[in-house]
Amino acid sequence: MTFCLRSATPLDAGQTGWILHRFAAVTPWMPALHSEAEAISFCGEMIDRGWVTVAGRGRHVHGFLARDGQQVHALYVAPEACGQGIGKALLDAAKVGQPRLQLQTFQANDGARRFYRREGFAETARSDGAHNDEGLPDITFEWRAQYKAAA
Repeated sequence: MTFCLRSATPLDAGQTGWILHRFAAVTPWMPALHSEAEAISFCGEMIDRGWVTVAGRGRHVHGFLARDGQQVHALYVAPEACGQGIGKALLDAAKVGQPRLQLQTFQANDGARRFYRREGFAETARSDGAHNDEGLPDITFEWRAQYKAAA
């Protein structure tokens, strides 16, 4: 699949919200806390803040990453686009010019944990979920840029 990365526009809120909502709806361990309309509104807020990069083809969004400075708030790929390099491309773009990135994922999300480790992130902390809306235990991961000394 060929795709390009671009800054999200307000018109992308519906598709990014659907991707986010779909993940929650099909993931057995994820509590159903928000409607699709709420997910769209949440994505719209992140887009308005200038945090969101989308991977897409034409106007179709296949995945998105929301980043504020060094904090990655969300990285989701549409189910039909998983395994095609979209998540890696979004994460690689987020790393450009950053000395470090930090993010959280749920302990139950084995696929995300494997992905972040493969992409150079290291676990730095675990929590019992008391500080996230879902109440699920989570893991904090951090990536640091590798600088090569000048010869």
